[in-house]
Amino acid sequence: MFQGLQEKFGDIFGNLTKKGSLKETDVQEALREVRVALLEADVALPIVKKLVKDIQQKAIGQEVLRSITPGQMVIKIVNDHLIEVLGSESEEINLKTTPPAIILFAGLQGSGKTTTAIKLASRFKNKLNKKIMVASLDVYR
Repeated sequence: MFQGLQEKFGDIFGNLTKKGSLKETDVQEALREVRVALLEADVALPIVKKLVKDIQQKAIGQEVLRSITPGQMVIKIVNDHLIEVLGSESEEINLKTTPPAIILFAGLQGSGKTTTAIKLASRFKNKLNKKIMVASLDVYR
C-alpha cells in the first residue's frame, strides 16, 4: 500500500519540481492528484479532505525560500504536514512480555502485512537473537 502511494507521490511531486515557477493552478492540480492517491490507498474521505485543506492553507501565501524551487517548497509543506499528522516519534515493540510475545498484523489484501512481518522477524532474529515463529492466517487459507 505505502509503496504504491510513495510512487504516486513521487510522480505528482516530480512534475512540480520540474517547473521553475508554480501557478496556483499547478498546486491545485497536484493536491487533486494527492487526494485521489490517498483515496485509492483507502484513506478515509474526511481525513483526506482535512489533510488537503490544511496543506492548501499552509501553501497559500507561503514565502518560498531562495535556495529551493516553488515545487520543492510544496513538497516540504506536504512532508511537514504528514509528519505532523502521523507523528514523528516511533513506538518501541515490547518483547519483554511473558513469552511468547504476540504481534498481530491486520489490514487489507496487498497492504504489506506479510512482508513487514517477515522483515520484523528477520530483524528480531538477527539483531536481537530472538527465536521466531510466524503464522499466516486469512479467510482464504
